[in-house]
Amino acid sequence: MGGLSDLGLQVQRAVEELLSEAKLTPGQILVVGCSTSEVIGAKIGTGGSDEAAQIIFNTLHNVCSKYNVFLAVQCCEHLNRALVVERQVMEQYRLEQVTVIPVPKAGGALAARAMQDFTDAVVVEEIAAHAGLDIGCTLIGMHLKRVAVPIRLAQKTVGQAIVTAARTRPKLIGGIRAIYELP
Repeated sequence: MGGLSDLGLQVQRAVEELLSEAKLTPGQILVVGCSTSEVIGAKIGTGGSDEAAQIIFNTLHNVCSKYNVFLAVQCCEHLNRALVVERQVMEQYRLEQVTVIPVPKAGGALAARAMQDFTDAVVVEEIAAHAGLDIGCTLIGMHLKRVAVPIRLAQKTVGQAIVTAARTRPKLIGGIRAIYELP
């Protein structure tokens, strides 16, 4: 790892590739879980980094804003993996707000940063996102729409954390006579 200075570029590469592969459209949701501990080379939940969180959040926010995609930042297990979103997302998707303020030791460094830096941050209990980025094995699958499809990104790590990505698709229904693509 070339230090924290490389994090922004690594996150940018991963997110832009994911958004392209997932074909997200404006107004759809990208959920991101991130262990800044793993990013800096420590065991998940043991060494969160506010500095890494700031770089990662700024990059995520900038890329999502560029593509008009909503960002949802997953908290850690201590807050039952609740999510920090902008109030607009909560209202548009009719999500239920919960009362808690994520902090680095209960929520995680990235969620705490999102709570501080979003324009009108709220915390919601669950979401059904259109795509997801997992930095450091934080288990975001519970917040993806029902049919998740793995995407193998060229950017395989952020710092020292493994990166996993997924898009979603509608369920295939109808059985043997169904047609899934137009001729």
